[in-house]
Amino acid sequence: MGIFFKKIIKYSWRFLLGFCTFVLLYLLCAYCLSRLTVDKEPGQPDEMAIYIKTNGVHTDIVVPVKNELNDWSREIKFGNAHLPDTSNIKWLAMGWGDKGFYLETPKWADLKFSVAFKAAFALSTTAIHATFYGDLQENEKCKKIMISRAEYTRLIQYIMNSFQRSANGHVVRIATSANYSNADAFYEANGSYSMLHTCNTWANNALKNCGQKACWWTPFDTGIFLKYK
Repeated sequence: MGIFFKKIIKYSWRFLLGFCTFVLLYLLCAYCLSRLTVDKEPGQPDEMAIYIKTNGVHTDIVVPVKNELNDWSREIKFGNAHLPDTSNIKWLAMGWGDKGFYLETPKWADLKFSVAFKAAFALSTTAIHATFYGDLQENEKCKKIMISRAEYTRLIQYIMNSFQRSANGHVVRIATSANYSNADAFYEANGSYSMLHTCNTWANNALKNCGQKACWWTPFDTGIFLKYK
């Protein structure tokens, strides 16, 4: 019995050491690669504004609800968000992420091990969280980015490709009572969430895709917002 317990202790220490080494390497890569910059695409005019917005953990891409290039409200309908008044709504924030995190974890205190495990290892489905806003105020958690119409067209396509589509080609709203306010709704998304491709990786890739300053790679919001400090 003594030998058995010694083996358990030995392998437990090995597992713990391996796990800690992995976490440290992950954080080191996240720090270093997020500080490396993909430069803004040169030669493009500043024709319109978008925003990046964070709640301190998760980055959203914020676009005009409607302009001559796209009317998001045709698919991301006001009625899905239970807005009492839409007359002052100008902006739509969208973020991609793990469906379990979005729907089952309103606070970090509510996080379940099963949700975290599935999210870390790409074992669950994903969702897009869409939130309507009126006027936005720039601050440390909300940054304006000026882009060209051509770049915005690429951003539209990137975001559109992230939505799952029904048989008739429309986005698929998730029926849930887990909304954060009366201004948001959830939609089924494409892709798998993992520790290598997080909500912030998605947002960072959105910026890359439309020619804006971004990180080489980041799982966290910090790297993105350092580029726009």
